[in-house]
Amino acid sequence: MLEALTNARILMDDALLEECAVLIDADRIVDVVSENDPRCATARRHDLGGGFLLPGFIDTQVNGGGGALFNEDPSVDTLRVIGAAHRRFGTTSFLPTLISDDLSVIARAIDAVRDAIAAKVPGVIGIHIEGPCLNEQRKGAHDAAKFRGLDAGDVALLSSLGVGRTLVTLAPEMTTPEMISRLARAGVVVSAGHTNASHADIATALAHGVTGFTHLFNAMSPLTSREPGTVGAALDDPGSWCGIIVDGHHVDPVVLRIALRCKRLERFMLVTDAMASVGAEQTSFMLQGRKITVRDGMCVDEQGILTGSALDMASAVRNATQLLGVALPAAAGMASAHPAAFLGLDEELGRIAPGYRANLVHVDDGIHVRRTWDRGRVVGRPLGGFFSISTAM
Repeated sequence: MLEALTNARILMDDALLEECAVLIDADRIVDVVSENDPRCATARRHDLGGGFLLPGFIDTQVNGGGGALFNEDPSVDTLRVIGAAHRRFGTTSFLPTLISDDLSVIARAIDAVRDAIAAKVPGVIGIHIEGPCLNEQRKGAHDAAKFRGLDAGDVALLSSLGVGRTLVTLAPEMTTPEMISRLARAGVVVSAGHTNASHADIATALAHGVTGFTHLFNAMSPLTSREPGTVGAALDDPGSWCGIIVDGHHVDPVVLRIALRCKRLERFMLVTDAMASVGAEQTSFMLQGRKITVRDGMCVDEQGILTGSALDMASAVRNATQLLGVALPAAAGMASAHPAAFLGLDEELGRIAPGYRANLVHVDDGIHVRRTWDRGRVVGRPLGGFFSISTAM
């Protein structure tokens, strides 16, 4: 039966539409119409009670959630737990992220994602393999003992998923342009991160298939007066995408505001880099034998090094509006349309438009999630008293 979502301001591209309805049939959006459209009268009508209806959020960097970490247990069950935790915060599509690990663990993670997609585990659209071809000088919280170069066998493994999208983060200076090209030709989305590359190194990498930058500013060579570094190359290149962690801890908001003036906003996307604590009560967890503690809104190891984040995507959108001064339509785009374009999924995900997958999030005026839809199906719980249903007779 046709369903109509009404009584919310609907984000359609860059505009917030009032007195309109989103018509859904099964897992697809049929149309966005006036609430007076005759089809609304015969549809199963859902009164959202105000707020905003946004495209479901897409997160390209999710290490964990709900008390689970992908590295610690790369399984379908773990992916179910992580996905359920992040849906509470409006994320309807995500790339489970594996940080640098042994090749056997990478293979298990790829198998788990393939099986999860086959089983239609909600939210899983591929995998992000962050490492192990990284630079020890910019290792961050990664275990440098897991680092390695790339050979033909590694490329075959990293490109073996066969479904969904595979994103690989690497340090371009730790491999060759040919290896980057091989990954790109195999359909892998290649991003530069945990890198000490020079501007020239990055320019070469961009010419050979790198299209993105993983958590811009963090764990990469900075912009300086005589060497633009990775940061300078990222901001100077108009076509590549930059992931940013807007939690007030990873990067000073002033620095991010400056970055947004350097390049089209459409080339920035919000990422969480979320750890197990998101959507869970726990204040500590283990990662590759190290204790990680959530303190003052940050995840840190015993040396005080930032280790992923305690950020959820709804908070990232809210922070983008409050800390960076980005209007809600643009901030929501940074969490939906932009990552969809980065992954080459922008003809199916990231917009409220006819033919698109009915992945949606309803938020209140403070950008707190009230309800999430995955493929047209309501997931999660309402927060009470806002959601009524009527069916025309």
